[in-house]
Amino acid sequence: MPHGLPDILAPHLDVLFCGINPGMTAATTRHHFAGNSNRFWRVLHLAGFTPEQIIPEQDRTILRYGYGLTTVVQRPTASADQLSPEEFVAAAAGFRRKLRRQAPRMLAFLGKAGYAGLSAQRDIAWGMQAVRMEGAAVWVLPNPSGRNRAFNLDQLVHAYRELYLAIGQRGQ
Repeated sequence: MPHGLPDILAPHLDVLFCGINPGMTAATTRHHFAGNSNRFWRVLHLAGFTPEQIIPEQDRTILRYGYGLTTVVQRPTASADQLSPEEFVAAAAGFRRKLRRQAPRMLAFLGKAGYAGLSAQRDIAWGMQAVRMEGAAVWVLPNPSGRNRAFNLDQLVHAYRELYLAIGQRGQ
């Protein structure tokens, strides 16, 4: 079984994108969002974050644009619903230490499950949250997984573009 997925981090990123946990393909290849049906890299490009679509094998190039990648839980699974609530609780302290050490401006959870698992909140709205986490503004974006049929490509791009525009407004 594959073991986790390396974070792609640097201090003071504009946005730290945070997945729930690695999928099996990502963990096996050691590259973020490597599954054929995952729409993350396409959405990121179409929303304006990158001038070209990054391929999973070049995931570290995301740092050039001031963004990074991590997951809440390190254990890879075929589906995030295979994670237990206890795994989120166990991951919380290390996750918060990572945030304090890296100090991103914004933290973008990809899907509600990761944020819910860390915050113990159940009623979570999409978009910017009212609270900060270790100094970072918190956003909750739809999960770009191909399994997420609740959001089509245009809806994903729209949601991610709101974060992209917020970064520009905060930088002015």
